[in-house]
This record gives sequence, structure tokens and C-alpha cells, in this order.
Amino acid sequence: MIDINLDFSGLNDIARDLDLLSKAENNKVLRDATRAGAEVLKEEVIARAPERTGKLKKNVVVVTQRSRKRGEISSGVHIRGVNLRTGNSDNTMKASNARNAFYWRFVELGTANMPAHPFVRPAYDTREEEVAQVALARMNKAIDEALSK
Repeated sequence: MIDINLDFSGLNDIARDLDLLSKAENNKVLRDATRAGAEVLKEEVIARAPERTGKLKKNVVVVTQRSRKRGEISSGVHIRGVNLRTGNSDNTMKASNARNAFYWRFVELGTANMPAHPFVRPAYDTREEEVAQVALARMNKAIDEALSK
């Protein structure tokens, strides 16, 4: 799994503006910024994903979650793929479910019988800088919107 952390603590202007916002506004700004960056990465993953049936591309989504620590929110690209009824131990439901691209990890990492065809890591490597720039731009815009109310 690719893990990227954007630390805004060194950016004094943004940190000062975030302190002026309420907790709810602060969370909204962080959520908007992280989702904007993750959307850029999602587009690149979809563009690079192999397409045989189109199922893999349809199951690339952005997921946002709040951390247990105050003021931490993370968003990332997720490829749906698990058998919710049985975990991953039962193969009977996987192929027929349109919302289950469990096989993405086999494509990305390869198997003993199939070579790897990475598409997630190259997408991340290609757009890493743009993701950070988009997140910062969206954060500045969201802060301005919140402060202008």
C-alpha cells in the first residue's frame, strides 16, 4: 500500500489560518484538500489500469477517513475487492459481483503463474508532486471560503 503524508505544520500561513477556523470548518478544509489530491491520483490509476472487462477501472474509488488523533484526516485511492460475507476465504461470490475487483492485487504484484503489471505504484510515482500541489491549492481555496463567511 502506498502511504503519502502531507504535513502542513511547516507552512505558517496555512497553520495560522487553520487555527482561526472552528473544529468542523478545519475538518472540512482538510477533508476537501485530501480528497482533491486523491482524485488526481484516482484519475491516473484509472488511466493506467488494464482493461479487459472494465470492472477494475469501475472499482477505483476515493475513500476518506478520520484519524483518532484530532485534526488528522486521510484520503486515498481504494480498489474495492472483498467478499463481505466471508472475508476473502470464499471465491464463490467474487467473480459475479460488479463491485468486487479483488484480483487487482494479482495484476499489480503478479503471481507464481502471471508476471506483475503494476499500475497503482507507477500512477503514484508519476503524479506525486501534482497531488501535493492540488491538495495545497484546494486547502487555500477552502480556507478562504471558510474565512469569508
